[in-house]
Amino acid sequence: MSNVTVIGTQWGDEGKGKIVDWLASRADIVVRFQGGHNAGHTLVVGDQTYKLSLLPSGLVRGKTGVIGNGVVVDPEALLKEIDRVTAQGLKVTPDTLKIAENAPLILPVHGALDRAREAARGERKIGTTGRGIGPAYEDKVARRAIRLCDLAEPETLDWKLDELLLHHNTLLRGLGAATFTKDELMAFLTGIAPRVLPFMAPVWDLLDDSRRAGSRILFEGAQAVMLDVDHGTYPYVTSSNTVAANAGTGSGVSPTSVGFVLGIAKAYTTRVGEGPFPSELHDEMGRTLGERGHEFGTVTGRPRRCGWFDAVLVRRAVRVGGVNGLALTKLDVLDGLKEISICVGYELDGVKTTHFPSAPAAQARIRPVFETMEGWEGTTHGARSWADLPAQAIKYVRRIEELVEAPVTMLSTSPERDDTILMRDPFED
Repeated sequence: MSNVTVIGTQWGDEGKGKIVDWLASRADIVVRFQGGHNAGHTLVVGDQTYKLSLLPSGLVRGKTGVIGNGVVVDPEALLKEIDRVTAQGLKVTPDTLKIAENAPLILPVHGALDRAREAARGERKIGTTGRGIGPAYEDKVARRAIRLCDLAEPETLDWKLDELLLHHNTLLRGLGAATFTKDELMAFLTGIAPRVLPFMAPVWDLLDDSRRAGSRILFEGAQAVMLDVDHGTYPYVTSSNTVAANAGTGSGVSPTSVGFVLGIAKAYTTRVGEGPFPSELHDEMGRTLGERGHEFGTVTGRPRRCGWFDAVLVRRAVRVGGVNGLALTKLDVLDGLKEISICVGYELDGVKTTHFPSAPAAQARIRPVFETMEGWEGTTHGARSWADLPAQAIKYVRRIEELVEAPVTMLSTSPERDDTILMRDPFED
């Protein structure tokens, strides 16, 4: 039996939350391994809708949740999220949630710097959520981060805050923003320490013991490959590595532990924020996809940009992400359309290509090359078996498989957890 790693293959918002929730019924432990509270998963369970940003989705299934060292944790946001889902009936305790002792923390100063930088960029803004994720990762790499384990050592916090504020206040002053005092941050950290420290654990050890005992581990990625800091549409990306290879580094397990890599892809394409989007639709069809798909960011509430499925980008995500199979979501949003297009290539300066360039100026110049297929009558909404799908919908799925060079192993046909068609159980791979 295999572990499973779930990653997005577009620009996030592919419906990973539902898929992870569905797979969690087969798992023992669910692990978040990167990102912060700038990403969100929406889970619909009966008449309850859970919106999660930091908490692993498996908690909804009553499974052990782990926040790995690759996640930057805003302790205040975490506690608010715990309080919110607890009010909805979920049980989140130190027995059900474990947070890596070496996880870096997001402090109020990080959010302030994030927002000040974005404002200073003007027309060249990246489109960050302003929640401090980037500055927190910078501190980690620069070896000045406050980590969860530091909350247990006030003497360590004392000198670390001196070093951190020397850097951040200099930047904030240069940007014309308000600065922070050591007393402010010390009061913040000592105030939240009693509530978050009980969740601290050496999760690398816990995960290794679980692996040796034969437990099934589900690694849950945030954002998506095209937002990866190395492989995405840089600089319009997130601040972490979103590919499956980071599941090991971000949780403290070996690379061989990531198991079957399941890539999540929406049956069309969406993006929140700035950056290139070759297959984006600026017409009535783009608005139709957005309205039908209820395309608003889980965390930000911002309307998502919508376009046709981009097979070139998903194929790239399959290759660099090590994807073994795809879970295709929101197929039902395309029900009843007379024609459906797929981006099968690009035109760059008059030359046709299937390569997405790395340089931002070239990315902005590419134009999509579309292949158009006949749509289908009838509905895929709520389908739970391959036989329930219209023939033309099956042709669409098969064409996607050919273009992205990966099999579709799961289909999601509504937000409901049971409206899922499974062709291959990744845990049995």
